[in-house]
Amino acid sequence: MTEHSTSSHERPQPGVDPADPRGALTRAPKPFGAAALPAQARTGETPAAPGTTTPCGKGKEPPVNGPEHAQPADADPDMLRPRPTPEGIPLQQDDDPDAVADGRERRTGRGLPPGRPMPMRRVGDRLRYVGAATRRIARGIDLDEIVMGLCRATVPTFSDAIVVYLRDPLPVGDERPTGPVVLRLRRTDRIPEERDTDGVFLPGQATESEASDPAALSGLSALTAELCEVRPGGALNEVLRGVRPVFAGAPAARAALPELLGAGADSLVPDGQHAILAPLRGRRRVIGAALFLRRPERDAFESDDLLVAAQLATHTALGIDKAVLYGREAYIADELQRTMLPETLPRPTGVRLASRYLPAAETARVGGDWYDAIPLPGSRVALVVGDVMGHSMTSAAIMGQLRTTAQTLAGLDLPPQEVLHHLDEQAQRLGTDRMATCLYAVYDPVSHRITIANAGHPPPVLLHLGGEAEVLRVPPGAPIGVGGVDFEAVELDAPAGATLLLYTDGLVESRLRDVWTGIEQLREKLAATAELTGPDHAPPLEALCDDVLDMLGPGDRDDDIALLAARFDGIAPSDVAYWFLEPEETAPGRARRLIRGALAEWGLDDLSDAVELLVSEVVTNAVRYASRPITLRLLRTDVLRCEVGDDVPQLPRLRQARATDEGGRGLYLVNRLARRWGATRLSTGKVVWFELNHG
Repeated sequence: MTEHSTSSHERPQPGVDPADPRGALTRAPKPFGAAALPAQARTGETPAAPGTTTPCGKGKEPPVNGPEHAQPADADPDMLRPRPTPEGIPLQQDDDPDAVADGRERRTGRGLPPGRPMPMRRVGDRLRYVGAATRRIARGIDLDEIVMGLCRATVPTFSDAIVVYLRDPLPVGDERPTGPVVLRLRRTDRIPEERDTDGVFLPGQATESEASDPAALSGLSALTAELCEVRPGGALNEVLRGVRPVFAGAPAARAALPELLGAGADSLVPDGQHAILAPLRGRRRVIGAALFLRRPERDAFESDDLLVAAQLATHTALGIDKAVLYGREAYIADELQRTMLPETLPRPTGVRLASRYLPAAETARVGGDWYDAIPLPGSRVALVVGDVMGHSMTSAAIMGQLRTTAQTLAGLDLPPQEVLHHLDEQAQRLGTDRMATCLYAVYDPVSHRITIANAGHPPPVLLHLGGEAEVLRVPPGAPIGVGGVDFEAVELDAPAGATLLLYTDGLVESRLRDVWTGIEQLREKLAATAELTGPDHAPPLEALCDDVLDMLGPGDRDDDIALLAARFDGIAPSDVAYWFLEPEETAPGRARRLIRGALAEWGLDDLSDAVELLVSEVVTNAVRYASRPITLRLLRTDVLRCEVGDDVPQLPRLRQARATDEGGRGLYLVNRLARRWGATRLSTGKVVWFELNHG
């Protein structure tokens, strides 16, 4: 690094780096002008007449600083003038108890021009400013807040304008960036009411709207380059590697500024010590640069201002490092939570679904709440909602494992109480302290019935078509993870047009209310919402979820909230045809005749040939292995669905038949002609189904 001349710097103490941000706190510089004043002026004594001596011991003690601080008799009068004090710190009462509230200077009591910062009369002012500025920077959480905190803390108190460049992309943690180092202009800020027509630092007046409008600062951005590539071995690279702030008049800075700012560097940066270029260094590497600018008519920066700039740059860089790490952790948490929850809900036959998920807070975006909707054989659907204790990554991981287990158990078509029993065993295998609540329900749109089992979860609420909201009486059960507890399932009516609401306790329980009070408020909210749509129309499902969340007050968000709403449409009995077939050789022919009659009754004769062919192939395969009666069911909804069930658990697999094979082409025909098809294992065997479009 090519450093600027050190002749203008204050001599540092031994072992203290002038650019070290801690130096501003470890050194005790002398007050401005103190070195140039006579000893009597510093002690408050009346100067003695020329030619007289003041004896020691008569009410006066010798100066504690020793004779080396005494001024020579023939000192130059100009040397005895105090140094001009730079403009500086607007002291606030919360930063300095001695600050006055009416904008007057502390010791003289004289008023200050409106809008101008209070001059720094002593070193304590500079230290107080650094403390207040770093506190303001530290208040930021994300990247924009930290950079804005730096700009607001420096303009206009420390400088008239500031330009901040950051690396693009910003490195995260210990990762090593690849490719060239590129700096991107992140933010510029300046005093809006002092500008000329070109947006440079000349006196002028702006309207009140311009002073509050960020667009008034656009002139500064127009004079700076948007991107800057730091060339290895270049002047800018050397300044950034040196870490220490430098004056713009230093040789290294004069060569680096055109590389940083582009063609506008000459018109933007004043000459001499009216600008400071400060590298922003994080924990591992330089992540950007800040340029502090003062107008030419304002007092130039001093050597102590380099230490102030170093403090501001260091706190800003460390804050940016933490903000980037926090952003990465928040991104990981969001991705983890997003992958743990269903990206989209399925569209099973006879039921409409809507869901919501709200984290406990923006700073705790992961938790143990989850919901799920799993299609089951026979057009049924499993509705699941659960809550793992805690709001950590561990809770989210446990939730993901339990949700995966529930999906696997649902695929086996186990009864709800058996699903909760196996979930309880899985939670105990994960650890003795892995506790969760869960509610598992299975809805059958053909029978218009729902079977529910509960494991310590708040009861669901059923909103009937007439507007009545009913809290379902479901045995509460013990939470998952307790072990050794039997779960009980109940079967209830699920009339068409009704809405079932499953939720976690974060919706109904908080520090301001207990769970049963919250459940009653939820019931009243659902009833009030249903009244708005009338007794003959159910409220829109998405709007209903939003209305439910609107019942939360400012202090009601203590926990994550998972919400799953299911509107039961059901399947009318006239759209269902159901038969039993004995496993005989005549079963395929009988199946074709039954299918032909049902399609003719529904007015779907154009599908008769395709459906008869596919049903014949599937029933033939079932007859070959089944030992009990075969079930054949035909459902007419938005699609035509055919289901064939038998007592053989082995699932059929699609394979390519050889030219010499006499069979093995049935599923190939199903795969080519059907819209969709599949096979699901049941506790009593399996179901093979396929769907065709109609109408």
